[in-house]
Amino acid sequence: MDKRDLVIIGGGPAGLTAGIYASRASIDTVILERGVPGGLVISTNLIENYPGFSEGVSGPDLMIQMEKQAKRFGCQIMSAHVEKIETGDREFHLRTDSGEIITRAVILASGVQPQMLGVEGEKELIGRGVSYCATCDGPFYRGKSVAVIGGGDAAVEEAIFLTRFAEKVFVIHRRGELRAIKILQQRAFENQKIEFVWHSVADEILGRKLVEGIRVRDVRDGSKKTLKVDGVFIYVGNKPNSLLLQDLVKIDGKGYVVTDENMQTTLKGVFAAGDVRQKLLRQVVTAVADGATAAFAVEKHLAELK
Repeated sequence: MDKRDLVIIGGGPAGLTAGIYASRASIDTVILERGVPGGLVISTNLIENYPGFSEGVSGPDLMIQMEKQAKRFGCQIMSAHVEKIETGDREFHLRTDSGEIITRAVILASGVQPQMLGVEGEKELIGRGVSYCATCDGPFYRGKSVAVIGGGDAAVEEAIFLTRFAEKVFVIHRRGELRAIKILQQRAFENQKIEFVWHSVADEILGRKLVEGIRVRDVRDGSKKTLKVDGVFIYVGNKPNSLLLQDLVKIDGKGYVVTDENMQTTLKGVFAAGDVRQKLLRQVVTAVADGATAAFAVEKHLAELK
């Protein structure tokens, strides 16, 4: 049975930063990541607002460096899926698909996952024209037409990215104005490949073996039309990966973990960091700050246990 001082669940920017700080403080730390370290950031083509990179930095490049840095300080990164967390006497038992781990502290840094649109044809055509990652799948649509659903930062940023490959990019938004920051809006409005479909929602994604089109409805008068597209990229929000803590700590109405300013949850010894916790701004820079704070709080917690 594996015993640790600290188990970090999730290897995104919050988890990797927590691993860097904890391992550097000589805390026996392991990061459990069921996928590729880096979280959703590895699907981001360019991060323009992370301090220290005047020309921006690609998500994968930044995460590779964070992973290397964590390992340099002795942090172990394991591929594992945590199935359950059980509380014990001054310790926690984590049931994973690779065995059981006993730890004195836990940081949940599991992030979020894309919210599905929930329309007919979406689930059936995932991977066959329906995507939630333009950076991953954009190159497949060179010279073709695609639709992006959403009006926030992610939707507009990825729509701009898709114009590198696609001949036409429709941005479908239920309102008459975007929610994205102004600089992204300006870039999108100036891009001749982008056409906005205002006051509209997607009712159905069409196609048998591959996406062939999307049926949209005008929310003002109910009129419908079909756009012929080869791909549909969905950016209608995220949902937190907080199921592991659902019965252990306080969760808000949207599923985000409630913490104090030190990332401490309502269960002593269990912390949360990054996009999975309730907060105002979800960005790489805030996730990194959360991770550092959580690791420092763990150090204080472990000292109290001695």
